[in-house]
Amino acid sequence: MSIPRSARDGVYTRLAELQASGEAAALCTVTKTTGSVPRRAGAKMLVFPGGRTEDTIGGGEMEARVIAEALAALSDGRPRTLKFSLTDPARGDPGLCGGTMEVFVEPINPEPTLLIIGAGHVGKALAQLADFLGYRVLVSDDRPELCNPENIPHGDAFYPVTIAELPKHVAINSQTYVALTTRNAQIDIDGLPALLDSPTAYVGVIGSRRRWAEARKKMETAGVPAAKLDRVRSPMGLELKAETPEEIALSIMSEIVMLRRGGTGSTMN
Repeated sequence: MSIPRSARDGVYTRLAELQASGEAAALCTVTKTTGSVPRRAGAKMLVFPGGRTEDTIGGGEMEARVIAEALAALSDGRPRTLKFSLTDPARGDPGLCGGTMEVFVEPINPEPTLLIIGAGHVGKALAQLADFLGYRVLVSDDRPELCNPENIPHGDAFYPVTIAELPKHVAINSQTYVALTTRNAQIDIDGLPALLDSPTAYVGVIGSRRRWAEARKKMETAGVPAAKLDRVRSPMGLELKAETPEEIALSIMSEIVMLRRGGTGSTMN
């Protein structure tokens, strides 16, 4: 059975939409078949975090196994080729059509995104550097007069809302890095808990150790679990003795790149 061109185009259109919205999915493509099989080479299926699917590569136990591998690929970021014999369920085959199938599973992760909360001097410098490094830059501040492209020309999208409202507007995923460059600790205390259940790759808060210690204590007193607060890096950034907004931005992005690439932050040998 051939795959209609419109169906193939639909998958590619969805991939473009997912990339634009910063969502992840695994693309599962039948690459080779022999004998009697439910779908032929070229059939495609998208698998989303959580197991939701779009389209099909044949259904049944075989497709269930592909979905499980697709979720694993989304977790570890590695593609894989799966081979199935559909002849003898008694020996563990996922079907008895009589043929064989190969399926290539490719994780499609979104481009890294930096969500900057706080559109002051450091936020502005951070947006410029993150844009230069290839990150999609989202900017949020509850002050509309600062949260706009005139003030921060390197932002890709702007959210003039409180931190607590952000999850309603922004799809945060495992490729999202969140940097709070806020103007005072009370803003962090009021809004940060709303972000701590998200699958963000990084949450950092600007300021001194004392500022974070006091903010953390107040959040714990308000009932925020310590395990969630342990996710936060504060003071965020590597120790560069940074002073200017541009130097502070460099410190923050250095830490984010280190964590994303699996670095150590030590000197080069």
